[in-house]
Amino acid sequence: MKTTTSLAYDIPGKFEETRFEKNHNVIFENSAEASKNVAQEIAELIRLKQTNNESCVLGLATGSSPIKVYEELVRMHKEEGLSFSNVITFNLDEYYPMNKENRQSYHYFMHQHLFNHIDIKPENVNIPDGTIALEQLNQYCIDYELKIKQAGGLDFQLLGIGRTGHVGFNEPGSHINSGTRIITLDHITRVDASSDFNGIDNVPKRAITMGVSTIMRSKRIVLMAWGQNKASIIKRTIQGEISSDVPATFLQNHPNATFVLDQSAASELTRFKTPWLVGECIWTEELKSKAIVWLCKKTKQSILKLTDRDYNNNGMSDLLAHGSSAYDLNINMFNILQHTITGWPGGKPNTDDSHRPERANPAKKRVILFSPHPDDDVISMGGTFSKLIKQGHDVHVVYQTSGNIAVTDDEALKFAEVCNDFVGADLPKDINFKSVIEFLNNKSENQIDSLEVRKLKGLIRRRESYAATRYIGLKDENTHFLDLPFYETGQVKKNPLGQEDIEIVKEIIARIKPHQVFAAGDLADPHGTHEVCLNAIFAAMKELKPEKYMDDCWLWLYRGAWHEWDIHEIDMAVPLSPSEVLLKRHAILYHQSQKDRVMFQGNDSREFWVRAEDRNKNTAILYDELGLAEYEAIEAFKRFDY
Repeated sequence: MKTTTSLAYDIPGKFEETRFEKNHNVIFENSAEASKNVAQEIAELIRLKQTNNESCVLGLATGSSPIKVYEELVRMHKEEGLSFSNVITFNLDEYYPMNKENRQSYHYFMHQHLFNHIDIKPENVNIPDGTIALEQLNQYCIDYELKIKQAGGLDFQLLGIGRTGHVGFNEPGSHINSGTRIITLDHITRVDASSDFNGIDNVPKRAITMGVSTIMRSKRIVLMAWGQNKASIIKRTIQGEISSDVPATFLQNHPNATFVLDQSAASELTRFKTPWLVGECIWTEELKSKAIVWLCKKTKQSILKLTDRDYNNNGMSDLLAHGSSAYDLNINMFNILQHTITGWPGGKPNTDDSHRPERANPAKKRVILFSPHPDDDVISMGGTFSKLIKQGHDVHVVYQTSGNIAVTDDEALKFAEVCNDFVGADLPKDINFKSVIEFLNNKSENQIDSLEVRKLKGLIRRRESYAATRYIGLKDENTHFLDLPFYETGQVKKNPLGQEDIEIVKEIIARIKPHQVFAAGDLADPHGTHEVCLNAIFAAMKELKPEKYMDDCWLWLYRGAWHEWDIHEIDMAVPLSPSEVLLKRHAILYHQSQKDRVMFQGNDSREFWVRAEDRNKNTAILYDELGLAEYEAIEAFKRFDY
């Protein structure tokens, strides 16, 4: 077991629990808690060096992973007097070519998130220069290495990890002896960065990066990973063999490296994914369900066909040893899944609801469907949305953000030109379409949209939403737009969730007094808007909990364009007929600005309607393979106790 120099982390569990793992790692409930612990270790190191009158040399990373670490360091500087006067920093990488003033540059990123807010000396900040002439790059990289060495080497190196397993921009194929150099970026890396550049065509194809050997010479390394999207590569890195195909695996040989993960990023590790293969388990009902579903997939059998031998041969003999037979386990699991299925997502009136996911009463419920963006409602639960309306419930859809940054300039220009040409139309008085057209035609690479342009883009999303909800069958007066302030920056980077956002969400809940709230529980959204919107709902509902009407309010979480609930997590499964699947597709397609050229599609090149159909059909296939009824598609929900 590797040790660490920090007191902030505990060694995780017994040896047998981690016997498949080749890197020391610690898992936190969420990235915010984890980031504070990382920031605390960095602060302790800075203070120790100050006590010894020494420089503290930090290797720093960019991307979404370290943002909360930098926020906490800034807070400690402003509120606790943490000084960075003795700190020297070296950043891992920079796109090439790239001007420092470009909003996508790592130079801009580091100053925006850290350097502009602390007392570090400007001469102590070192970031690879993306403007160096190509013929001078080789010497520049040698000099960068020499400067690190002259500073005494890296005391602490902060890392993220890409889906290719890259650290810094050391892409697959990077050699363990590699130093600072220019490198060609992997296609997957460029796809992941495409949303920051408004399309993959704008992402640089090369970058300057510290080498693997440069990183490995660091005295202390902390690699951070958050979210489900990183779970697969984290498993390969921590449990796989060392290979240049996954450069992060070289860290297995570092004597003082720690992986700091949230629960989602750690979810594919064997001790979490299939703990019964590691050692004895405490068999909770949830773990039993997870294990039995896994066993069905592994043996390619339905639940009711599993035998004692299947359990014994696949690490689950202790389940049987506790007195249960395969028959009893199978019947219980079959019934659990059977009881999740309902065609009445608002509850079936005048029916015994003891084995149904929703209450029979009140028969007609007030329902809020929260949608972070103006299309998550139909993408994630368009079929259920339609059923709730047809079954007579008082349904309200609430769009939490304007979604304006996801509208391309070309799309906005098209609408502005149409409006400008449509003489005499009843047009919004606060938009001068001639000025919008002029702005978009002359917009520079790094320029933030003007308020008028953002207003127009928001209106495009709004009118698309009305078209979709009308098609579903919702009255216009039941469609609400919150335009939460945290989102309205005109940039990919949003403001933190504020009390003003929470108060807006509270007001709509208090006004409608819902019996059901549906909200996006899909935190794999690459830019975090879903997470902020969900936290706003959690905070609002927590503050409203003392209100009497909240006693009857249930919260259901759906997932959307990124990934689905695992079968054992599903509390309500709503089957869709072929005609309902088609209705859902048409509703999604009303969001024309998001078709063909999706700006923020993450690592999946499929359009949102295709993702939604595939996901819903795959869920139905899984239920069928487990021995349940065969459906065309299923939308899935998890009940959350707030």
